[in-house]
Amino acid sequence: MTNRVRLRAKLVALAELRYTPAGVAVMQAGLRYEGAVAEAGIERQLEFDLAALAVGAAAQRLAQQALGAELDIEGFLAPRRKRSPTLVLHITEFTAI
Repeated sequence: MTNRVRLRAKLVALAELRYTPAGVAVMQAGLRYEGAVAEAGIERQLEFDLAALAVGAAAQRLAQQALGAELDIEGFLAPRRKRSPTLVLHITEFTAI
């Protein structure tokens, strides 16, 4: 099975960079998507906020981004915690636009 997400979104929130007990960087962020998609031949306007998380080098790079930055993001979806129904976008790669 495949679990890959590609999204262009605006960075609207950044938590403080933290580290796991093993010394791995973790950054929580908030993203905002505003755009149009085609569905059944009809253009649909979408606006939504999405929780995101970056780990390791991606977290350190994300911590250096300014709020309001547009990002082209690649990652995957995972539950916020074990058995949680809430999903979080885990950012594995991104490019500032």
